[in-house]
Amino acid sequence: QVQLVESGGGLVQAGGSLRLSCAASGRTFSSSAMGWFRQAPGKEREFVAVISWSGTSTYADVVKGRFTISRDNDKNTVYLQMNSLKPEDTAAYYCAARPGRVTYTERARYDYWGQGTQVTVST
Repeated sequence: QVQLVESGGGLVQAGGSLRLSCAASGRTFSSSAMGWFRQAPGKEREFVAVISWSGTSTYADVVKGRFTISRDNDKNTVYLQMNSLKPEDTAAYYCAARPGRVTYTERARYDYWGQGTQVTVST
């Protein structure tokens, strides 16, 4: 199994930056696709970014050019660098893992989830 713990959320002004971290435990981390999803109040959880075991990344259009996903397999950690934050980025951000070499953007494809970390962007 894979256990995930997110950190790094907080309150930031529009235009600012935050870096989220997701620490993973378990022997399958290096062979798993790692994704970030977010969920705002009253909204469904939506895809943000995913990075494959080999480092290939995919982004939702609304964050493309502003967010960067990366992973450090030696540290069993995946990151989400968020720049030029907007109020509409406000949400609980969740780290997710899917064992295997194929990346997906659908939340139903992911087997493991962290507890979430709150990101609030003020105007």
